[in-house]
Amino acid sequence: MNLIKRIGLFLLTNIAVIFLFSIIIFLIERIFGINISASAGTGYTGLLIYAAIFGFVGSFFSLAISRWSAKKLYSITPIKADEVSFLSPKEQLVYRTVHDISQRENIKAPQVGIYQSQDPNAFATGATKNSSLVACSSGLLQSMTEDEIEAVVAHEMAHVVNGDMVTMSLLQGVMNTFVIFFARIIANIINERTEGKLGGVVYFAVYIVLQIVLGILASLVVNAFSRRREFHADAGSAKFVGKEKMIAALQALGRMKELAPSNADKLATMKINTKTDTGFKKFFMTHPPIEERIKNLENLRIS
Repeated sequence: MNLIKRIGLFLLTNIAVIFLFSIIIFLIERIFGINISASAGTGYTGLLIYAAIFGFVGSFFSLAISRWSAKKLYSITPIKADEVSFLSPKEQLVYRTVHDISQRENIKAPQVGIYQSQDPNAFATGATKNSSLVACSSGLLQSMTEDEIEAVVAHEMAHVVNGDMVTMSLLQGVMNTFVIFFARIIANIINERTEGKLGGVVYFAVYIVLQIVLGILASLVVNAFSRRREFHADAGSAKFVGKEKMIAALQALGRMKELAPSNADKLATMKINTKTDTGFKKFFMTHPPIEERIKNLENLRIS
């Protein structure tokens, strides 16, 4: 039920890819004397095209490897159909819920996995709704009732059905584009104000710092959208299995969240259970407060 840690794996991958491309572009421009951003067109239009190309490359590269990287990060081996009968009742429930909702929504069933962690959590990831992964932690299965587990899995399936991973990638691509675009413009302005005295390496350092600062500001937009999509996924779970079960699951998570290890958020943007803060810090959170989510469900009318 969830999204990034303060800058989760998805955003970190975006930053890494953009940073790598920035270094490559910088080296090409300096070594061969080619202005790649200018060659894309004239003026700001060319720069915007250049920024969009590299902004969306980073975002969709992250999306393309998301399922693979999640399996590697959490040592997840997807459950095979012929292994289901050997699973525990709760593990069978996870597998069955994923497949039941997939059949109901006419999509290809995501891969299903259980990963070893005392952190009570679950997540969904993947490039498309027909090539996804839904995984639950062993801690979640140990800590929750079957009804609560069913609601959590339904919440993750709502993310899959809603195409949230692709939507987040599109939004991240737009944010990346503007980060690259305005970082280059501001760096150029600074260079002009200093009468071109910034050396190549210094100019590049200023450009990277601007990308980081603007990237943090862009993450506020991404996180705000993430919080909205959590409400939609909660509603999706309520539609699939009933809002009483989803409310019970959130209440259980609320009781357990203070026990979760603080370093357990490497994929927080994808998770159902992340710690929430108040004040200014809440703008950096990928999930709304559990109390707000419960209130939203209590007021929800399911047709």
